[in-house]
Amino acid sequence: MIKKATKKEIAEIHTLFIERYDKAVTELCYKNVYELLIAVTLSAQCTDKRVNLLTPALFAKYPTTKELAEASLDDVKSFINSCSFFNNKAKNIIKMAQRVEEVYGGEIPLDEKELQTLAGVGQKTANVVMIEYTGANLMAVDTHVFRVSHRLGLSDDKTALATEATLVKKFKNNLHALHQGMVLFGRYICKSKNPECEECFLKKYCKTKETFKV
Repeated sequence: MIKKATKKEIAEIHTLFIERYDKAVTELCYKNVYELLIAVTLSAQCTDKRVNLLTPALFAKYPTTKELAEASLDDVKSFINSCSFFNNKAKNIIKMAQRVEEVYGGEIPLDEKELQTLAGVGQKTANVVMIEYTGANLMAVDTHVFRVSHRLGLSDDKTALATEATLVKKFKNNLHALHQGMVLFGRYICKSKNPECEECFLKKYCKTKETFKV
């Protein structure tokens, strides 16, 4: 049983994250919301570095939803075949482009509920796009945010969506910066294995470094 963070600790953690990561942005490379949406979709169970290697050629061939909507599945697969689950992701981004063309006139909808009507776009992907592109006061929970939340005693939830709801309730504001900060903190400091505890600016709030090695 992991000890829970107190209200005072939660407030202090909030302040420290905002001070350090207020200007943090995604490490995915993109030029517009279309490219961001595809990059975020491809990043599920795949590293940002890998996605950034794949997307330039994909975007050069398919610069908008119009071209992607008419793409052959095998051709799209050939661009992303070093990405995990590339078969499903290729199908989904083509279907996503088709729906954007048919329903939204070629414009990616900037609304988290509308985004979730697109193929392959769940709540986490929609929220990440809105956080990054519009600075929306939303939270998204990936493996890094899940791990950090549990290690700091902010959540004992079993799923990402439940963890998201808990973080929204506890933090309330500056959620976009908190999300970006927790991702980077989890990626580079509070790593799943061999966390950099000596460099950690939240060491005094840590409840466990032994568990949640995801």
